[in-house]
Amino acid sequence: MNKKILKLAIPNILSNLTIPLLSSVDTALVGHLDGLHYLGAIAVGGMIFNFIYWGFGFLRMGTTGLTAQAFGNDDKANISLVFTRAILLAMLISFILIVLQKPISLLAFYLIKASPEVEVFAQSYYNIRIWAAPATLMLYAIHGWFLGMQNAKYPLILAIAVNLGNIGFSVFFVKVLHLNSDGVALGTVCAQYMGLVLGFFLLLKKYRASFKKLIFSQIVKGDELKRFLSLNSDIFIRTLCLVFVFTYFTAESAKFGDEILAVNTILMQFWTILAYGIDGFAFAAESLVGLYIGKKEQANMRQVIKLLFLWTIGLGLAIALVYWQFDEALLSLFTDKTGIIVLAGQFIIWTILAPLVNGFCFIWDGIFLGATDTKSLRNSMLICTFLVFLPIYHFTASDLGNNSLWIAMFVFMISRGITLSFIAWKQIPKWT
Repeated sequence: MNKKILKLAIPNILSNLTIPLLSSVDTALVGHLDGLHYLGAIAVGGMIFNFIYWGFGFLRMGTTGLTAQAFGNDDKANISLVFTRAILLAMLISFILIVLQKPISLLAFYLIKASPEVEVFAQSYYNIRIWAAPATLMLYAIHGWFLGMQNAKYPLILAIAVNLGNIGFSVFFVKVLHLNSDGVALGTVCAQYMGLVLGFFLLLKKYRASFKKLIFSQIVKGDELKRFLSLNSDIFIRTLCLVFVFTYFTAESAKFGDEILAVNTILMQFWTILAYGIDGFAFAAESLVGLYIGKKEQANMRQVIKLLFLWTIGLGLAIALVYWQFDEALLSLFTDKTGIIVLAGQFIIWTILAPLVNGFCFIWDGIFLGATDTKSLRNSMLICTFLVFLPIYHFTASDLGNNSLWIAMFVFMISRGITLSFIAWKQIPKWT
């Protein structure tokens, strides 16, 4: 069983780590330019797209669970239907985003309070990157479908190609053409469309036969379409809450000034690296839990869950040790500004402790997604967002300043793991 887990987890970890690598390179590129406003611009602009794209993360997450269960049940017809529904939904959503790009921009910059100079460059970043929406959302669906088919190799190929391409484009646009934060946005657009072409090429190369008997009238079949939309709406609400927390975190960081915004942006890169690393096992959980539910093999499902937590604890301890031993060296990778590094040192304890607790909720996310038990994920996230994160921050903000943000985020992660553990104790026996 460990071999099956690692066969899926290792490619997923490598695939996921290319994402914060890209974000880290983008941060480092503009972090070494003159002026903190470029770093603030990609922080604010990136926050807006996190809110937009993470909100539609159900295009990957919902697709993986449904596909894995259909694959485990050997339901060939439903395998192709899940993919087609996800792609069509991605196209529809991206069309709406592009049509409504101006109102979305006005609302976003009304809600986010940053310095005038940061806002100018963040607006320019947004105006460029919004055009990547169709490619980005369709890649979510393609990625999720490959994972549901127990194929972690193709997502790894896609991630490496897209993110290395993105780094290459961004370095060229920033360093050669001197487009500052605009170059980072343009690099993302170019790389996403390159990845979309590659994604369909890989799909047709191996799975062309899966779509030969696709009946388009079945795409809108009542019960299956209703289930598809219901699952995705639950994941949407769950993800919207998560994005709200991170967006709120960045928005409140901006209120403390450009220096704290820069510090929190850099430190959050470490949380992101941790998340994407452990999410390799969470993605394996989605694939394998969905597979064994489809096969109705509860003993194997329980064994997978147990082993996944053991792997997560070990990885979390290793990452925490690295953060503790090499904190200043890692910070210097993101900026050469001594003042920012010294200021970051005041808050890095929360980054060192994070790997010891965050992994539990990440793995539960994958397990519940594989089981397509999305209502439990939605309810847990609503509780932790509005009854834990927001109250803790507001009750401590006046006394603890920026530390209050990190405390609220830390307890938010702990509460997610606790609530999902409690729910799982009741739900796991029902899944097969």
